[in-house]
Amino acid sequence: MKLIILDRDGVINFGSDQFIKSPEEWRPIPGSLEAIARLTREGWRVVVATNQSGLARGLFEMATLNAIHAKMHKAVAQAGGRIEAVFYCPHAAETECNCRKPKAGLFNEIATRYGRELADVPAVGDSLRDLLAAAAVGARPILVRTGKGEKTLAAGDLPEDTPVFADLGEAVDHLLRIAA
Repeated sequence: MKLIILDRDGVINFGSDQFIKSPEEWRPIPGSLEAIARLTREGWRVVVATNQSGLARGLFEMATLNAIHAKMHKAVAQAGGRIEAVFYCPHAAETECNCRKPKAGLFNEIATRYGRELADVPAVGDSLRDLLAAAAVGARPILVRTGKGEKTLAAGDLPEDTPVFADLGEAVDHLLRIAA
């Protein structure tokens, strides 16, 4: 099974320092939906792992998060793709939960759900916490320059051998080339 893990904000859609708090604020990054569609056509199973501390902060309710994800699923489907599941951490950073990236809890949930180790599974993110969570379970961290990616790259300290791509489309081009 070909599996890929994507962060949401900054990878699939534009992020916001004020959080994505409504379906109207969710806007796809150009080319991201088509990249997911290409993965789907090539038999990849696409899942999302995302920190959503806006829930704990009271910035939006669970129904709103569900509506945001429904919009994302619909947009991906209209482009010909499929996101199989969204794994999210609803906690604020100060709670020290195990599911908030950079901890590996969301990735462990994915491994359990799919009944497989995540060794060498590509995990695309725009922040160091995305990359560290992937590396913690032996997945293959990939950085995109969209979202917080440029800032993450400039800060350095990426996990060893982390490839860097302009956006999700370029990362998917690379993955499909090496998988062929």
